[in-house]
Amino acid sequence: MEKELRIKFSQIERNELSDIEKTLHEAAINARKNAYAPYSHFNVGCAVLLENGEIVTGNNQENAAYPSGLCAERVTVFNIGANYPNVKIKKLYVIGGPSREETFTTATPPCGACRQSLLEYETKQNEPIEIYFSGIDGAVYKCDSIKDLLPFSFDASFL
Repeated sequence: MEKELRIKFSQIERNELSDIEKTLHEAAINARKNAYAPYSHFNVGCAVLLENGEIVTGNNQENAAYPSGLCAERVTVFNIGANYPNVKIKKLYVIGGPSREETFTTATPPCGACRQSLLEYETKQNEPIEIYFSGIDGAVYKCDSIKDLLPFSFDASFL
């Protein structure tokens, strides 16, 4: 029997973002500027709002030994896990685009490895994390939970 799987997301125009979402957008843009991406030439910035109001940022960090690099989302949430281990993540905003581009409208969602890592934090805190992603310009996409981007997810309940 064939079944259909749907994901839930919203498309938001930048002028419709709330003040905190605009702040996260700007923080992700600024974080993207400091990405270290000499091999892919694709810079990604991430900004996270914690429940205590703190905003934590990160960016992708590449390495000549390709598997040794890390995406912006994992740089950011691993920093949070190390420095704010008991503080819940409320919102995560990701912006990506080619290093030399100042305009790029294709939205950059978290990769599969980042989705799995975000699921771990969402499961740990037992509360959804709102995920926002966009290109440098263009529409913003929002999911109410990482589970919207990672159907049939794998978590500790399988172990």
